[in-house]
Amino acid sequence: MSNQTTLPVAKSEILFLYESTFSVPNGDPFTGEQRYDEETKKILVSDVRIKRFIRDYFVQINDLLPEKEKYSIYVLNDRTSVTEGTKETGSSARMKSLKKLYAEEKSAIKIMQKCIDVRLFGGISTEEKDAVNLTGPIQFSLLNASLNSVDLRMHQNTSVFVSSTEKSRGAIGTTTVVPYSLNQIHGWINPFSAVHTSLSNEDIQEMLRALWHSINNANTRTKSNQNSLLLLNIVYNEPMQKLYGIDRFIKIVSEKRDEQLREQKDYSLDFSALKAAASSEKVKEIQFYTEVQQWSEELAVVNKFKSMGSL
Repeated sequence: MSNQTTLPVAKSEILFLYESTFSVPNGDPFTGEQRYDEETKKILVSDVRIKRFIRDYFVQINDLLPEKEKYSIYVLNDRTSVTEGTKETGSSARMKSLKKLYAEEKSAIKIMQKCIDVRLFGGISTEEKDAVNLTGPIQFSLLNASLNSVDLRMHQNTSVFVSSTEKSRGAIGTTTVVPYSLNQIHGWINPFSAVHTSLSNEDIQEMLRALWHSINNANTRTKSNQNSLLLLNIVYNEPMQKLYGIDRFIKIVSEKRDEQLREQKDYSLDFSALKAAASSEKVKEIQFYTEVQQWSEELAVVNKFKSMGSL
């Protein structure tokens, strides 16, 4: 294949940097403790956590949109039954509600393609005689390591809620928090899978916008102290091309030890490898967005770097 004209979107890879300060970027669902690499002392953030951020953005923004402009979302975080009095949940329940919404569509796959998260991340339907298993064109690394090493801090807190009517005192909880981490998320967009989910360039822009704003607007106790810092989309000229080691292109430079970092002003970023990659014949362009003026000015003057404008 000599070009990408027969595919709906271009092949690309995503790098997204955001900071977490005295928070829990990604707790383990079994222990509640922050995911952590004991050997490298780096914070880990899963792909599931990132997709959850993106879906949460679409759910939140729906409250501000008129009915005709609302996003349809396939995987919801609640377990609301389709009809009152039933216990049915999961893909079967979701398909029943979507069939009511899109009564004009006769196949499960066409109904699923109405949902922004299916077009982005794929989805599964277990409809009898109409089962669907779509691989998502947009994926993120299973576990994404922070750029800096971190010493976790133990944090204790008390709860005023009693565990039963027989007890009059609250509980004391203990968790580990992250003093400061610069989290790097690595993702990629596969144009071949995009054919099956009907992913469009507009969907990609919506996803990038959601990724940026979902971090900035997270308001749970463990996620509220986070900020989006830099978003990159490295677009290839051909669908079969790939650069090696995208997730190693950006490095932290600081006079302090990694574990002593507490804010963005404590370090600078070395973009040398990223800039060098831009000169590769494989790269069509590198789209970027940041609100850190120094980084914006440094990247804007490099050939093939293109500002996303606003998100």
